[in-house]
Amino acid sequence: MKDAAHAHRGVYGISVMSELSGVGPQTLRLYERRGLLTPARTSGGTRRYSAADVDKLRRITALIGDGINLTGIGVILSLETENAILAARIAQLSETAGDTPPEVTPETVQPSSLV
Repeated sequence: MKDAAHAHRGVYGISVMSELSGVGPQTLRLYERRGLLTPARTSGGTRRYSAADVDKLRRITALIGDGINLTGIGVILSLETENAILAARIAQLSETAGDTPPEVTPETVQPSSLV
């Protein structure tokens, strides 16, 4: 748990984040305005990016490279986050019940369960 907290601790300023990622400061600000990145802020309002933000920015850059627009990237990131939360919840419930979670594949999902 300590590693997870450390990964989300804002330590990089915008210029360092720009240098680490190769993405310009104005583009980082645009991603923030669009809700794709949410850096921590100091009491003075300075942006502080975390290691998790660096990873997310790499994902954003990869999706842009695949030709996906910023709106689509927002949807993809939201769905990926939701999927990770649900997977963790399934693992937690399975652990509590002492079961192994069933394997979920596109073939085992009923279309009516997607509505």
